Amino acid sequence: LDTGLFVQELFHGPTLAFKDLALQVVGRLFDRVLAERRERVTIIAATSGDTGSAAIEAFAGRARADIAVLHPLGRTSAAQRRQMTTVHAANVANIAVEGTFDDCQDLVKAMFADAAFRAELRLSAVNSINWARVAAQVPYYAAAALALGAPDRAVAFSVPTGNFGNVLAAWTAGRMGLPVARLLVASNRNDILTRFLDHNDMSLRAVEPSLSPSMDIQVSSNFERLLFELLDRDPAATAAAMGGFRRTGRMEVSDASWQRARATFAGFRLDDAGTEAEIGRLYRACGYVADPHTAIGVAAAHARPAGDGVPVVAMATAHPAKFADAVARATGHAQPPPPRLAALDRLEERFTVAPNDLAAVQGLVRGLARRNADVSAALRQARD
Repeated sequence: LDTGLFVQELFHGPTLAFKDLALQVVGRLFDRVLAERRERVTIIAATSGDTGSAAIEAFAGRARADIAVLHPLGRTSAAQRRQMTTVHAANVANIAVEGTFDDCQDLVKAMFADAAFRAELRLSAVNSINWARVAAQVPYYAAAALALGAPDRAVAFSVPTGNFGNVLAAWTAGRMGLPVARLLVASNRNDILTRFLDHNDMSLRAVEPSLSPSMDIQVSSNFERLLFELLDRDPAATAAAMGGFRRTGRMEVSDASWQRARATFAGFRLDDAGTEAEIGRLYRACGYVADPHTAIGVAAAHARPAGDGVPVVAMATAHPAKFADAVARATGHAQPPPPRLAALDRLEERFTVAPNDLAAVQGLVRGLARRNADVSAALRQARD
């Protein structure tokens, strides 16, 4: 894109988002392990936009897994929603929760915390709270760095960040030996991670809808994994810090721990006006069409260069056609959607609206699992 600035496109999978790269691997891992164990599981996932469709694409029609995806009602793009709700596989349930992504994520965590419910349905997860998701993302950081001269040359990455899983994969690659000079945590107006990295201010605010909905998050699940490392891998201290954060909505770490984070990570935020301006600037400067999330990552790379000739790779996390309205406004040109995305407009949507209530959502998930358990039992009986 510019001298020393590169983009790595991660959106060439079936749902046009970077989540495909890990979830296509995870789906096959589930198949193999469940077949070996002769087990069936119920997967529950929360999504702010892209994880849901990628998870459904990875698991729809699989014989040994049901999947229920919770998304915040009215808080995803139309394309993101249709990619989920037009899949009619019998083992898929789409639940639109009257709340935010953080509410969806809290419901998923509460279902896992309910030991009886977890055991009854054999719950499993494919969000980045499942370590396999993060591990499967490490290789593309290695591929980018090697293409730019690693291990003899350090590389920085700018990562559009919501739930902190993708940038944590980059950090993990660094811990494994990849020469990672800097990690830019690119956020929208929901900037809790930027405030933490800039000012040691980890304080909750209301989630605000934006042009980059996959980053409309205040409580980033994978930040707890970094916190564990910052607290010298002390599980009691990590649990106490997270418990206090959940109770009070605030958290500060010691200056030593904060400085340790800042040695590798830098924060950046961009509001919607700035995001549209960056999409337009990129298009005019070099003809590159970026979605809002990617544009924020590129803007971060320009605003906070790594220095000393270190190249920066901005991670392109979603196809611009998934955010067609914002891209058209910013560039002045409507971009033709890929055929796979254009076809969604002609398909029937199926989803259930649910209140932000644990019992109500558990009832919907239990109904999916029981319905398919009955079908599986009938098929086994017919074969016998």
